Amino acid sequence: MPDTVVIVGVGALGSHLALLARNWEQGLRLVDFDRVEQKNVQAQFHTRMGLSRNKAQALQQALQGLFGLKVESLPRRLEATNAAQLLGGTVLVIDCTDNVETRRLIQGYVREHGVPCLHGALSADGAFARVIWDEHFVADEEGAPGQATCEGGEQLPFFAMAASVLAMVAQSFLAEGVRASYQLTPGTLTRLA
Repeated sequence: MPDTVVIVGVGALGSHLALLARNWEQGLRLVDFDRVEQKNVQAQFHTRMGLSRNKAQALQQALQGLFGLKVESLPRRLEATNAAQLLGGTVLVIDCTDNVETRRLIQGYVREHGVPCLHGALSADGAFARVIWDEHFVADEEGAPGQATCEGGEQLPFFAMAASVLAMVAQSFLAEGVRASYQLTPGTLTRLA
């Protein structure tokens, strides 16, 4: 797809972002290896109809069924051996992953190839989120192994708010080349750069 935006990770943040990106002129490529589980339905834009299916494929089907969108889904884990295939040929990469290893892999690829990259991040407890351009982004280590990440539905409004800011920032970049970064809490929005 020419003029494609890649969303890597279509869970709590990325699935809502894809929903909000449905009117973009650019095509969408969704990359995620994970499957939809019952616990995902409360905090992510996934439905019971997608249970046990790959998240990228389930979201592709939902967007096509609801809005008639043509969306490319790549149900794969991003690795060094397939990064060019999954991230290449795009105008923007949006990182919505939740692990440091994948974030560093994305960062290495986009920096080496000069691809604009916007990182979206939610804290595991839903206390804050960041929407930050790659040149200002530092991938931090994760919390304790096995820590729950964004599974309950109680923070759904905040996840949607973070996805909205992410969509707004990406849309401003795609339309006008403007880059802005933000930090959010459930009650504040602070511009970082």
